[in-house]
Amino acid sequence: MTSSISDWIWSERFWLPENVTWADLERPPTGAEYPRIRHILYALPLAVVVFLLRLLFERLVAKPCAHILQIQVGVPRQAQPNAVLEKVFQSKTCPDTRQLEGLSKQLDWDERKIQRWFRVRRNQDRPNMQKKFCESMWRFTFYLGIFIYGIRHLWVSPWMWDTRQCWYNYPFQPLSPGQFNHYAAELSFYWSLMFSQFIDIKRKDFIMMLVHHLATIFLITFSYANNMLRVGTLVMCVHDASDIFLEAAKLANYAKYQRLCDGLFVVFSISFFCTRLVIYPFWVVYSVLVESWEIVGPYQAWWLLNGLLLVLQALHIIWFYLIARIAIKAIFKGKVSLALCCVSENMQETLLQTEYSTHYASFAC
Repeated sequence: MTSSISDWIWSERFWLPENVTWADLERPPTGAEYPRIRHILYALPLAVVVFLLRLLFERLVAKPCAHILQIQVGVPRQAQPNAVLEKVFQSKTCPDTRQLEGLSKQLDWDERKIQRWFRVRRNQDRPNMQKKFCESMWRFTFYLGIFIYGIRHLWVSPWMWDTRQCWYNYPFQPLSPGQFNHYAAELSFYWSLMFSQFIDIKRKDFIMMLVHHLATIFLITFSYANNMLRVGTLVMCVHDASDIFLEAAKLANYAKYQRLCDGLFVVFSISFFCTRLVIYPFWVVYSVLVESWEIVGPYQAWWLLNGLLLVLQALHIIWFYLIARIAIKAIFKGKVSLALCCVSENMQETLLQTEYSTHYASFAC
């Protein structure tokens, strides 16, 4: 039974080009090595290291920086203890008109007083600015570091300058230490997010993000096993680039450096446009859609791969439209920091982060 399920999951007809088997990938040339699924298990202990490193980083680096920038923890106003309202709050943080009328009669309170209680109670659970600053500083540091590492490796790789090199002799392409390190770092980072999600700022999309992290981990693992590393590292670098500026802008916003925040938000918008709407479709997607067809030829996973790439591109267009609309409104109102808040807190945490599961899906085939 277990063997049948494994054979179905790892079907060679689906994952590999015609006349290629998993056994072929088990026999690399002398001095070379192909990706093997057991390699990726190293990401599990590395994730623990990344998680501990994050705790040390936030305590020893991020918090001192927050103190220097005078970003205080702050003590939120506490709502008046009330068992009836607390019970309602646990099921619905913002009661409708009908519920307000019922609570008003039950407690003999004015509806405005009840609304005020719920507002204070919601604010009570919101994360303090220092906590948000520390989390953003950690993500900024990781994105910056992994992008520099990835681009340094890709800069001397022939497939960065000639994307047709991604497909020559595929899937018999040797694994380089740089590719392995890049994948191991990304995968261990997402495993660490799985651990830290239970102690991080609790958000409304907790379940969605839990599913997202599991899907991302699953898809990165598949892309590694299928030796789709060359185009995979390209996709990761293209998507990591703009996230650096988004996290930097959030840091400036938390520190109340208005002009720096405004400038970084503009850079983020431009980098998002250049990487997601120019480089990604006309460089990466073109290579997978056209060049891979010419060199490797289509196979079952090829159709899924390109379908996910095109879905992702459609999402990029929608997200940039939302960014541009918010930015234009904010610029005319002279409140770019407000736009940043809207983009970073709402869009990034629901749309932009969901993108990771999609863009990893795009090269996981």
